[in-house]
Amino acid sequence: MSPSPINTPGAASMAERLTLEWPASVAVFDRYTQAQEAVDHLADNAFPVQNVMIVGTDLRQVERVTGRLTQQKVALGGLASGMWMGLFVGLIFSIFDGQGMRTVITTVLFGALFGLVWALLGYAFTRGKRDFTSISQVVATKYEVLVEHQVQAQAREMLRSAGLLGAQGGPAHHPAHQQDGPPPPSAGQQPDDLPRTHQGVDGGATRAGQDDQRR
Repeated sequence: MSPSPINTPGAASMAERLTLEWPASVAVFDRYTQAQEAVDHLADNAFPVQNVMIVGTDLRQVERVTGRLTQQKVALGGLASGMWMGLFVGLIFSIFDGQGMRTVITTVLFGALFGLVWALLGYAFTRGKRDFTSISQVVATKYEVLVEHQVQAQAREMLRSAGLLGAQGGPAHHPAHQQDGPPPPSAGQQPDDLPRTHQGVDGGATRAGQDDQRR
């Protein structure tokens, strides 16, 4: 019984290289180029980048339709692939049987016939349920930069000073918000102890009644 791939020395060594002991998040980016730029900035400023890792998260499969699939295209594709396979086999056989090009031509013809029949049979079994060609790829929608926890604060500060922290990692510049109301109470201070900067409706009505009595 063959050992599991994760138990082999090569796989174990690769797994150790792709992990951090205590990973901590620094920033999350929407594109890989943004994460790459952030790590490159850390490397240019003497940061220990051996403690950095870029992880793609929120994986999804993207399929790009490239064209319409017809029986003629299937036949031509099967014919071409069969000829290439026949040519490869014919060149190998021609080395040992001594007949040269005759063997090559024969294998190319047989390969073309086999590829044509095989492609048409495969197309017939689909019964028109997939009459298009496409390419697909698994991509990540988010890219997270991780570092060892002991250098997390240093990495965040370096990226923040360069404006590369990213919107989801804590923006480098926070807009100043003007507050019209009183400041929030500090620790141990009750809301009634705050200075009253605005008079309510009841307070205004009370003052109006007192003015009427004086008159």
